[in-house]
Amino acid sequence: MLYIGFTSNIKERIKAHQSGRGAFFTKKYNVFDLIYYEIYDDSKLARKRERQLKNWNKEWKWNLIKTSNPDLIKLEI
Repeated sequence: MLYIGFTSNIKERIKAHQSGRGAFFTKKYNVFDLIYYEIYDDSKLARKRERQLKNWNKEWKWNLIKTSNPDLIKLEI
């Protein structure tokens, strides 16, 4: 299961999700491991990218992730 979301503070967002204070989706599906992220200086561009990725099919998303993290290793921030 993949969760896609925007944040201005990824460390705090991960802590929130892991402690049960995150999005309903992460609680419901127990999605806690970070395996991919993108960094943007412009929040409007980041939100646009978030919407784009949310509209992609599952295969496209997994292919994108595997280009930078082929072994799906949990990333540390």
